[in-house]
Amino acid sequence: MQEDQKNIDNGNENIENIENDTTDLIEKLKQENEDYKNKYLRLYAEFDNYKRKILKDKEEIIKYSNESILNELLPILDSLEMAIKHGSSSTTENLESLKKGVENTFRELQRTLEKFGVTYIDAQGKEFNPAFHHAISQVDKDDVEDNTVIEEFRKGYMLRDKVLRPALVVVSKKSNG
Repeated sequence: MQEDQKNIDNGNENIENIENDTTDLIEKLKQENEDYKNKYLRLYAEFDNYKRKILKDKEEIIKYSNESILNELLPILDSLEMAIKHGSSSTTENLESLKKGVENTFRELQRTLEKFGVTYIDAQGKEFNPAFHHAISQVDKDDVEDNTVIEEFRKGYMLRDKVLRPALVVVSKKSNG
């Protein structure tokens, strides 16, 4: 009987140890869970702040995205302003000077636009392409291939590989007679 009592006491002791170990394990897991929860909340807050910063940066980029091209256009604006001032007197010498100044300003504007990827759509003599040309009329022409651009009313422009504005053109057609 004494041995049975000893086994019971050992069993109770083992149960107490298991209960203590379980309680310790539960406390440890609770603490780990709390740590993970805190890490998650901090990461979530950091991510939320990051999203707000990215949105603000994106708005800033959009707001000021044209700044570089506008800075390049300002000297052209200055040149046109000077041409207007000098064009107010109508002597032949001033008109020739004004013409040269406007031509130089035009070339400067073309160079600036090309620097930013804007190019002219070469339409004259090319086959009509509705992706690049907008036909405003057709003219009977037997000496030119059918569907050929024979006149350009307004130049078309591309921004890299995208059409900014199609060229306004007159297109040939063979007469039926």
